[in-house]
Amino acid sequence: MLLPLPPRRRLRAAPPARLTPRHAPLRRGALLPFVHRPCPRETGRGAACLTCWELVWSGSQVEGASKKRRGGGIGGGGGGGGGSLASSTRKDKGLSIDFKESQVADFEDLEEDKFLNAVVKVYCTHIRPDYGLPWQKQRQHSSTGSAFMIGDNKLLTNAHCVEHDTQIKVKRRGDDKKYVAKVLARGTECDLAMLSVENEEFWRGTEPLQLGRLPCLQDSVTVVGYPLGGDTISVTKGVVSRIEVTPYAHGTSDLLGVQIDAAINAGNSGGPAFNEQGECIGVAFQVFRSDEAENIGYVIPTTVVSHFLNDYRKNGKYTGFPCLGVLLQKLENPALRESLKVPSSEGVLVRRVEPTAPASSVLRKGDVITSFDGVSVGCEGTVPFRSTERIAFRYLTSQKYAGDVAQLGIIREGNVMKVQTILHPRKHLVPFNVDGGQPSYLIVAGLVFTPLTEPFIEEECEDTLGLKLLAKARYSLSTFEGEQIVIVSQRYWRTMSTSGMSTWAINKS
Repeated sequence: MLLPLPPRRRLRAAPPARLTPRHAPLRRGALLPFVHRPCPRETGRGAACLTCWELVWSGSQVEGASKKRRGGGIGGGGGGGGGSLASSTRKDKGLSIDFKESQVADFEDLEEDKFLNAVVKVYCTHIRPDYGLPWQKQRQHSSTGSAFMIGDNKLLTNAHCVEHDTQIKVKRRGDDKKYVAKVLARGTECDLAMLSVENEEFWRGTEPLQLGRLPCLQDSVTVVGYPLGGDTISVTKGVVSRIEVTPYAHGTSDLLGVQIDAAINAGNSGGPAFNEQGECIGVAFQVFRSDEAENIGYVIPTTVVSHFLNDYRKNGKYTGFPCLGVLLQKLENPALRESLKVPSSEGVLVRRVEPTAPASSVLRKGDVITSFDGVSVGCEGTVPFRSTERIAFRYLTSQKYAGDVAQLGIIREGNVMKVQTILHPRKHLVPFNVDGGQPSYLIVAGLVFTPLTEPFIEEECEDTLGLKLLAKARYSLSTFEGEQIVIVSQRYWRTMSTSGMSTWAINKS
């Protein structure tokens, strides 16, 4: 009996902004348009002051009002000084305009500049492989994203921003020059990538961002980056709405994620999210698109970021997030717990163990896992999180590194036992990503053989592959190291023309 296919994910990685020709100038409205005029005052850097604006109507200049940003956090978070609102009124040609200006901190504050200047714009050129014709590549396209400085002359961004890259350039805020960057590490499952820029001029006078703690619910958060809608840096504000283990749209794992209601748009990917103290608490990476919901964006928290960075420092490369390699079932049913001789409402049932996982030597179908490294596991598959919260069991395994040892408390046929197992990243029978970027293939007697991968399924459309093949791709496990599902993706045959010339025709299987 075939299991039903899971529904499509609605989580989507916030796409990089596609580079398009600059939009046409906005038309003047029939009402009062605000037009920026250079201020006669000059800043210390020799540029025109950007805090003064003039109101222009019917060719007449009306009294200008200084637009100052809020202080207390990056991008105008808290209130400014406790003064009253300044109000000015002027009548010109029968027009009465009332200006109200909040006395708040100036945007040119040096502390704000220090944090904003650490955020850079990423320009990437991509060439995606053609999985149907694996010896070819698709058309080249360009996109933009965001990144930020993390110290040691390195940048952090999203993996999907630099996927299938052929050239990467970055540009600092307030600078016209672009600098070539290269990828040092790429974590597809956690959607993070580390970049380096060898040109020392790029790093002159810069300060890296400091990673902060995991935020709490309702904490203020500010997202900074270079999304669509303009060329300069953008700042949006919101609050932390939820913290839980979340499916990563670009990767293959369920990892800790922070849900926020601040706007995240194409081009924001890879940009930092700040708390009120100016600390980086995560990386913007995906949004939830639905007609039934709005303002749902996700940030990769610093716990996942730190795991990625520490993994690179320890191993010189990214090795991934480990897992137990088991399929688990909740034990909420009292009758089921009684049949398994589980005395209390705790533990999760092992339904299946991956043959290639180290846990296959110590765990078997029917075992009940009651603890992980001394932390009790609830019957809903959750574990204690902070003081009064609970979170999915997967959170504990994601805190480990490849090769770490975990101690499990299990109940087997009513007997309480303690076992140890080594944790390794999961090897998927149908890979979610192709190592090296280019798919492998073999042509024999006009038949094109290629491994079945998720990018191939996505490109060729699920409806054309058949239910049995899809079910095997979704639910089958590797029985030995390096096992693959190989399919015939194309068929060729030779035909003879009337002139005697031979040609080759192609037909998709």
